[in-house]
Amino acid sequence: MAPRSRRRSRPFATASLVLTVCAHAAAASSPLVDFDRMGKVGLAGAFAGLDVVSNSSSVTFDPSTASLLARSADGSLSKVASTDAGGSILAGCAIGDVYYVAGNFSSIGGTSASNIASYATSSGSFSALGSNGPNGVVRALYCDASRKQVWAGGQFSSPGASVAVWDTASSSWSAAPFGGLTGAAAEVLSITPNSSQSSLFFSGSFVASFGNGSIALNGTNNPNVPFSSGATPFSSSLVPVPLENASVDAGPSSSDSQFSNVQNILCPAGADGPGNTWLAADGNKAVITVRKFAFLTARGVRLGNTFLNGRGTTGFSVATIPDNAVQQLTYFDPTDNQNKTCTDPCPLLTDSSVPYQDFLFDGDKDITGFQLTLSEWQGSGPGLHLLQLLSSGAFASAIDSENGQSCFAPAPSNTSRTGDWKEADAVTTIPGTTQAILVSTVKVGTPSNEAPSFTWMPYVSASGEYDVNLLVPGCTDFQDCPLRTTVKVTVFPGGGQQPWVTNVSQQNTADAAQLIYRGPVVPTSPSFQMTVTLTLADDPAGNGQNGEYEIVADRVQLILTSPNVTSSSNSSSAGGNSTSAAERGFGFLEWPLSGSSTTSASNAIPTSAVTTLDNVGFDLLNALGGASTVLSTSSAPAISAAVQHPSGAIFLGGQFSLSSGSASGASNIVMFKNGALAALPNGGLNGPVTTLAVNGDNVYVGGSFSDTAKASNSALKGIAAYSVSGNSWSALEGGVDGAVTSLDNSGSQILVAGNFTKLFTSSGSSDGQNAEGFAAWNTSSSAWANSGGFLIGSMTFVGNGTSSTPQFVAGNVATALRFGASGFVMLQNGPNGQPQVTPLGVDFNAPANANTTIVAKSRRAHHRRSGAGWIPTLNVLNVFKRQTSSTATNLAPLPSPVPAPAPAVLAGAFWTNSSSLKEVVVIGGNFSYTADGVQAANVAIYDDSSKTITPLRGNQPNGTVRSLLVKGDSLYVGGEFTVSGIEGSGFAVYDLANQRWDSTGLQPLQASSGASVTVRSITASPADDDVVIVAGSFAQAGSTACRAICSLDTTNKQWSALGNGIQGDISAVVYTGNKDLIAAGSIALADNTQANVASYSLSNSTWAAVGNGGDIPGPVTAVEVNDGNESSIFAAGRSSDGSAPFLYFWNGQAWQSIGQGLQSSTDVSQLVMVPLQNTHDGNSVIESDRVLMVSGSISDSSFGNASSVLFDGQSFTPYIVSTSASGSPGAVSALFHSLASFSFTQRHFLATGVVILISIAIAAGIVFLLALIEILWTLFARRDDKVNTYNGADLDADDDSTHRPSSLLEHINAATRSTILGSPFGPHAEKEAGLAAAAGAGGAVAAGAAHDDPFTGPDASNYLRAETPSDALHGGMGPEEQSRPAYARYSFDGSGEGELPLKAGQELEILDDRDDAWWYARDARSGQEGVVPASYVY
Repeated sequence: MAPRSRRRSRPFATASLVLTVCAHAAAASSPLVDFDRMGKVGLAGAFAGLDVVSNSSSVTFDPSTASLLARSADGSLSKVASTDAGGSILAGCAIGDVYYVAGNFSSIGGTSASNIASYATSSGSFSALGSNGPNGVVRALYCDASRKQVWAGGQFSSPGASVAVWDTASSSWSAAPFGGLTGAAAEVLSITPNSSQSSLFFSGSFVASFGNGSIALNGTNNPNVPFSSGATPFSSSLVPVPLENASVDAGPSSSDSQFSNVQNILCPAGADGPGNTWLAADGNKAVITVRKFAFLTARGVRLGNTFLNGRGTTGFSVATIPDNAVQQLTYFDPTDNQNKTCTDPCPLLTDSSVPYQDFLFDGDKDITGFQLTLSEWQGSGPGLHLLQLLSSGAFASAIDSENGQSCFAPAPSNTSRTGDWKEADAVTTIPGTTQAILVSTVKVGTPSNEAPSFTWMPYVSASGEYDVNLLVPGCTDFQDCPLRTTVKVTVFPGGGQQPWVTNVSQQNTADAAQLIYRGPVVPTSPSFQMTVTLTLADDPAGNGQNGEYEIVADRVQLILTSPNVTSSSNSSSAGGNSTSAAERGFGFLEWPLSGSSTTSASNAIPTSAVTTLDNVGFDLLNALGGASTVLSTSSAPAISAAVQHPSGAIFLGGQFSLSSGSASGASNIVMFKNGALAALPNGGLNGPVTTLAVNGDNVYVGGSFSDTAKASNSALKGIAAYSVSGNSWSALEGGVDGAVTSLDNSGSQILVAGNFTKLFTSSGSSDGQNAEGFAAWNTSSSAWANSGGFLIGSMTFVGNGTSSTPQFVAGNVATALRFGASGFVMLQNGPNGQPQVTPLGVDFNAPANANTTIVAKSRRAHHRRSGAGWIPTLNVLNVFKRQTSSTATNLAPLPSPVPAPAPAVLAGAFWTNSSSLKEVVVIGGNFSYTADGVQAANVAIYDDSSKTITPLRGNQPNGTVRSLLVKGDSLYVGGEFTVSGIEGSGFAVYDLANQRWDSTGLQPLQASSGASVTVRSITASPADDDVVIVAGSFAQAGSTACRAICSLDTTNKQWSALGNGIQGDISAVVYTGNKDLIAAGSIALADNTQANVASYSLSNSTWAAVGNGGDIPGPVTAVEVNDGNESSIFAAGRSSDGSAPFLYFWNGQAWQSIGQGLQSSTDVSQLVMVPLQNTHDGNSVIESDRVLMVSGSISDSSFGNASSVLFDGQSFTPYIVSTSASGSPGAVSALFHSLASFSFTQRHFLATGVVILISIAIAAGIVFLLALIEILWTLFARRDDKVNTYNGADLDADDDSTHRPSSLLEHINAATRSTILGSPFGPHAEKEAGLAAAAGAGGAVAAGAAHDDPFTGPDASNYLRAETPSDALHGGMGPEEQSRPAYARYSFDGSGEGELPLKAGQELEILDDRDDAWWYARDARSGQEGVVPASYVY
């Protein structure tokens, strides 16, 4: 569906806008960052859209063209193609993997195509659809996948008037079967299916004319059926199943014989009373069981209550037999005119003005009976006056005894036959049941007109749209497959319509329901009987058996799909029984997909094509003042969209105002329900409606409106939701600030496209979330959600796509990036080593006065909320400005930071919840959001698995958060902010476990006079686990003088200075492998030595400049140590005069510039060394297995702009590109990861089988060599014994204990252990030797020895410890258990090489537990691995 859009002017440039940086280097040399080696990885910054730079050609957008974007399952966007300049894309639909797009264009994707084209998603190519397609704009498409047809609607004259059909099989265009639609604006704006997908709704601005005078339709019902408001036209048309021959049991029954016979209520002969009513025993629940003992198809039950003496049933349930399943029932409640569902109990009205109610199953049910339980009642007990089982429509059996007369029917269904037929029994699909049928044999070669024939004449009570099925039992169970052939079936639907002839194969092996007719069945009298005749086909299939065919006659089943209640002409009142030859409707036409060609565009549509729902168009024309009014209006009204709700109600939106009829006064939207138009609350909407979408109970409405027609809700701006059950309007927060042109239902989301820029927070508010042309509403949480991608444009269409591409979005695009996120994404390794990006599942807004207290923890699923009236109280641009008062007057100020317009995420840290053991990410920055209706700001806890956000309880930080550190359950927060109730600013501690601020005993940081505190770095000291290093811009901590950097003892919350301190301001802190601290910024040592990069020895508390401070041209904004190597340090910043950026490298002896090519607009916020999956050419600056990731706002002469680049020691490769919500370049502030340490070294392993073979070969060779040495040694020893004199009496002749075989085995075992496998402790092999000596002395190995050699078992065997979890797979842990969580029971110093220090309660991952004494483990937080005592772990 693609209605006309009334777009406002947008400030789009007419030239192409380049979205990403240019291609860089060769694809083969692209660095593949190994994110998985760093644990979980987050990327934070000031951006609204982000993409990873590929080596493909640049993606460009020209807003003067229309662009088609593919939207993947995660919401990410990618460009497909663009049209010619001035083109538009207004509609789309899919058949298989081919997507059809339409609008107003002459080319798309470089392919010449007039207004419509196909896109093959598998090949990525466009194709024109023939040469004689629509010669005007196409505004609507519908793809009929089952018939392989594409219906197009719009404003054109060829190949049909406003409607055309493309047949994909024949690759040809044709006019619609009904010819076309003309009159008014002669334009089709929408083509949508009905709720059952069996017919199409055409809507627009046209006049549909019916009538050729040859067929009179009527709506005759059996006049003996009493009317009840508890039934619908649909249920009233269903013929009841005769139950006279059924077994009906009821109990307990009343003791009064006048009311104890349940047979009396199957078709009562009189009014509610004696002999016509059944009552249950007083005060008892009752059960009525009905069994037919034969296969039948039912649609529901009809129940009429009793009203005698205040009695009556109020609640019941229905269970079908034989499955004994309690059914969900649908019914119409006349008290509030709503369709409802129920199960157990279902309510039965006790209003005597409602003689009965119809309760329908959720579909046709194949049953043998049912059980009705009357569980609730009023008065003395339950009872009923009427009980009927409703069929699926109508029916007739080949067995006359089964064609009983239905209650209220003038006559039963009937049959007739020619030739010889005999009865047989067929097995049904219901176990244990059979069905009587008739069979007849006919000689092979017999003409069809001489063959036996059978005719069913089912009684049909009401006109309507029916599916007529011929039931054919399977030949396998019937054991007559060789005899089966094809038959010719002729259906006479009545009403003067032409007969339908179908050839049906009866060679089906299993039972089948063969469709023989679909369309209107029109009774011409109260006793009307439809006619269905079966005979041998003109060209029968098969060879028969013994020269004979067998034809089978079972049952004919009519399934009502839509009641056909006809309307009067436009000029008369409703209620007539015929349609005149001049019937006309406006703006709406229903056409069954099975309908055949009937007319040309110049003629009226035959009245035989009129459906019940065509009354919509008839009533609209009347309500608009008739044809003369519509056709004479200079600006014709239009129905832009039509949808059918599952309740059956049809909603029509557009631009119109109704002046008469049942919906008089309705504007721009109206509902058709219960056979008549009905106005929506407050008269509809005050502006045009362009699009509709149904999701559950709600109908979502988009257009150009701002309130209801009678002002009631000013938050209904551009989009609104109407609750069908509640009959009420609701807002989508505050709506949008422009027109909505297209809506699409995507599971739990409503996708919104249009010409808007902002999603308002609430009614009357001008604040909201930026959303340029595209947004997503989460129907589950009733909140705006992250739409996945990012774009800026005026969008005209969004619709469901193919299996590989869930949706397509189209419009005039200025900028688009693949991922949309409010400043934060998660990164991991993806297919082919490429980065896999997972955007933040919520959207943030700009922060404001954050004096809000959150008293309850809340989780919201995937939502976007807007903050109201948030005004930042701190200037983000002052974050890097140095304290104005400084003793080092010659220090240049820190440069201003990378611009970070809110919302921005500037810091992050991972936290493992000690209670749930779930790892989540804590993010901080300059943003706001709403959780559980409460506004929060600047810090959030994000669960990336559930895409939910949780705020910190209590008062929110008011300002900007710049740094975060998690240690245990403590969160250390730094930046420039205040928290109400906490003394000081810029630094605070939060207890994550108890969810409260932990400020007790913590002295605040203090700034110099006239300045403010800014904390830019919070790190954990590698030398003391109880110390945190805090750095930034401040003068002292409490009473402790510690300018710019201070240590905090977390056990007693006491501050301490680092040595004799420094002067200036610090921007970043990192550490070397020797546990020295490296601080960077605008720094001078205490003796005024310039040192913008300085080192502090945590062991001897001394400061020193790294190299000659004068070699670095200015203040440093980012610093990194290469894998702890103090002789490989990188520093970035700006020159002292602020004119140029720099990137320098310290090689252990001198600083050297390596940032050639960086342009003056570059600002670096972070340097971080990242590991690679592949390698680059190593050099003296950076090893081949890693690269330096430079983040911020980077500009280079070789590639342009980027937010993150990768530096391999020689050149820059653009990696991340981002943009702000306004389309200006974004910035990356930080990449952070869950593992505190990891290895850069790439390990390459041989296949397991090869390793085993090599090990066996080496072991066998060494064992053989050792055995040979032992044998030689023994021979030489015995030779020496022969030379020496000894007393032979001292030894028994057979005693050889001095050289017993166990000695040889012991030598071999020891040699194998030490030579082949080695000691698990490497240099501590003396522990192994100690054990061997103890064993040689014959002493028992004590517990202490076991501690020394945890890997030696009772058999003196040994093995090599697994270096990684994947290595451990080959050991004791199974393939499904690479690691398992555990905790330290006691503390363990781990001073030995290869040992892992422990603290009681520390979280671990056990990688190898095959040894009884020592286990191989990993610190879950730092990533460090080593062996630990097994008894210390639980």
